[in-house]
Amino acid sequence: MSSSPSALPRALTLAQFKILLSAIGFGSMAILARFAYADGVSTASLLFLRFFLAGMLLLPWVVWKKLPWPRGRALLVLMAMGSLGYAGMAACYFSGLHYASAGTIALLLYLFPAIVLVLSTLLLGERFSARRLLALLLALAGLAITIGLELSAQPLGLLLGLASAVIYSLYILAGSRYTQGCHPLTSACVVVFSAATCYGVYLGSSGFHGPASLHGWLAVLGIACFGTVAALALFLSGLAVTGATQASLISTAEPVVTILLAWLLLGEQLGWSQALGGGLILAAVILISREARPEQVQLTELHD
Repeated sequence: MSSSPSALPRALTLAQFKILLSAIGFGSMAILARFAYADGVSTASLLFLRFFLAGMLLLPWVVWKKLPWPRGRALLVLMAMGSLGYAGMAACYFSGLHYASAGTIALLLYLFPAIVLVLSTLLLGERFSARRLLALLLALAGLAITIGLELSAQPLGLLLGLASAVIYSLYILAGSRYTQGCHPLTSACVVVFSAATCYGVYLGSSGFHGPASLHGWLAVLGIACFGTVAALALFLSGLAVTGATQASLISTAEPVVTILLAWLLLGEQLGWSQALGGGLILAAVILISREARPEQVQLTELHD
């Protein structure tokens, strides 16, 4: 039986709210990471716990729903994306929080849509339209203002934030080209378990430094449960109704959430460089998101 006309706007509003909640979840991870670091958690230990716990939460759902697992080349690509691309991107992002504000790192990561457009043009032969050129110029202007005027950040922090955006862009391109047709949740399972394995091997030689108190564990669980699994589930649920373009537009709230939470909970100052540079970067993201492809969004909205 078809839905009534009045039910359709309600369904769309609910889906948009789910996307917004997912952006809040993703945007909260940088803040929760700061609390975990204050409790003595090392970056590698935090990321191992995040990926392992997220995988253990996703796996029962995937098995219960009997979702199809990727095979062959797609499986190998996803394993490489997790152990190299996603693990490397997360390492740069979370390490950068030691040297720059959470808001600045979040804004730098959000350069990835512009970088994806440039790389897809250079490597995949996609057409470079006037819209893409304008988006690239806006993003670069935002980057220059954010880096040039963010005097409190150490150069290493800015470099790590930028590196996370570049690695994430390569991750997106690999996923969109080599893993089409894979279910997003099983793909996410393979990616997070591969990343967890990578960090597990590293911790075998460097040593595990987990939370020292309940507060630290709550921060880690918040990252795994709310900032990863719940955010991903909410995004995919909303995406089914809103479509990729509208979902990616709403997701631009993520760095704004990070900046506001950093101001409220961590006492970070909201400077003019972040406000102006972030505004230009988000304007570029809005332009780019209108060209986003559904398969890119579904696979890659794991974030940070």
